[in-house]
Amino acid sequence: MTVHQSVLELIGRTPMVRAQRLDTGPCELFLKLESANPGGSIKDRIGLSMIEGAEKDGRIRPGDTLVEGTAGNTGLGLALVAQQKGYRLILVVPDKMSREKIFNLKAMGAEVVLTRSDVAKGHPEYYQDMAERIARETPGAYFINQFGNPDNPAAHIQTTGPEILEQMDGQVDTIVVGCGSSGTLSGLSKYFAEHSPQTELILADPVGSILTQYINEGTLSTKSASWMVEGIGEDFLPGISDFKRVKKAYAISDKESFLTARELLAKEGILGGSSTGTLLAAALKFCREQTRAKRVVTLVCDTGNKYLSKMYNDYWMLDNGFLEREPHGDLRDLLLRPFAQRDTVVIGPNELLITAYTRMKLYDVSQLPVMDGHKLVGIVDESDVLMHVHADETRFRDPVSTAMMTNLQMLAVSEPIEALLPVFERGHVAIVVDGEQFLGLITRIDLLNYLRRKVN
Repeated sequence: MTVHQSVLELIGRTPMVRAQRLDTGPCELFLKLESANPGGSIKDRIGLSMIEGAEKDGRIRPGDTLVEGTAGNTGLGLALVAQQKGYRLILVVPDKMSREKIFNLKAMGAEVVLTRSDVAKGHPEYYQDMAERIARETPGAYFINQFGNPDNPAAHIQTTGPEILEQMDGQVDTIVVGCGSSGTLSGLSKYFAEHSPQTELILADPVGSILTQYINEGTLSTKSASWMVEGIGEDFLPGISDFKRVKKAYAISDKESFLTARELLAKEGILGGSSTGTLLAAALKFCREQTRAKRVVTLVCDTGNKYLSKMYNDYWMLDNGFLEREPHGDLRDLLLRPFAQRDTVVIGPNELLITAYTRMKLYDVSQLPVMDGHKLVGIVDESDVLMHVHADETRFRDPVSTAMMTNLQMLAVSEPIEALLPVFERGHVAIVVDGEQFLGLITRIDLLNYLRRKVN
């Protein structure tokens, strides 16, 4: 076993795994685990390539300021390399980026500037345009510009392509890739054109991106829509893009992407991110359409550890309409955490207020039903705890029963949705019951999520 001198030496040479339990039709499907890179994604490769390319050309020196706009993992790859090499790094990221990624970036010392994710290129708050402006206005700063930097695809010409061909013993019929900055696609296209010209490229693209239409129809739309998958899909053609060898594109919805990534974990034990779900869904569609066996490769672009608060969170998936429960046609359809399914976060009357406070923080809720067995005996919320302890912190050790509200107004499960509004206007949470049985709580955000799902 080799002892490495730097974490940067661990970038690349990622493993390849053959899918065993997914329905791949007549094809063999192989997954290259880019999640095994030290920063957790394929973007470690270009982070290293772009910074070392700038060093080699004399564009930057240790201690300089680097600036980039990133909607995915490029920021993490850059942060890893910048940290090890001693650069200041400013990253402009759209506000749809997962909290885990942002926390990770800050922990590695990057300065994070959040901007809007609902604006297109040309808008002053578009993440790439803002990053370019910050670099221009910051003395001595260097704008990395992954979308126009030739050291981006060079990383895949020099490392990713040769690794795939070697691992597949030179036999690769098809590679399914996504496109963000287009570095992976363009680099692999150039490498395989020279070393395995019979290998075809397939694009996996989020619904809303303009790239599927461009590949399949040859026309370039000037209008894109939003999508929730991170790191892939575009509303313009990146400067380094080369789509000449892309045979076909599949447009994959957010829902299919998230559910496919969850299927990958459930069946193959591989924890991939949101773009992995998009690539895998497209790869499976392609495989199942074939009439003869092919050897197909796709990428596990990054680790799903960065999406635990999103697509691996059942509540987030339910909130956004990506998971469905059996409809009841009454207020049960608005209960995000039904008590009968043990999803409701509760507290007992004899437990301590410090426990209630800790539980509220842990589960990010503002109130807790107080349950004595299966009987609802009260509600305790943040204001109840605050009023009880503000003059004497030792009262955190008092039982919940001393601070809970017991004068409860219940809503029968059969009440119309309109009955929720007076409850919310009084500043309360809706307590839903079926006779004597407590079913759960409905908050304002539960109602908003329900109404939004109906629009979708």
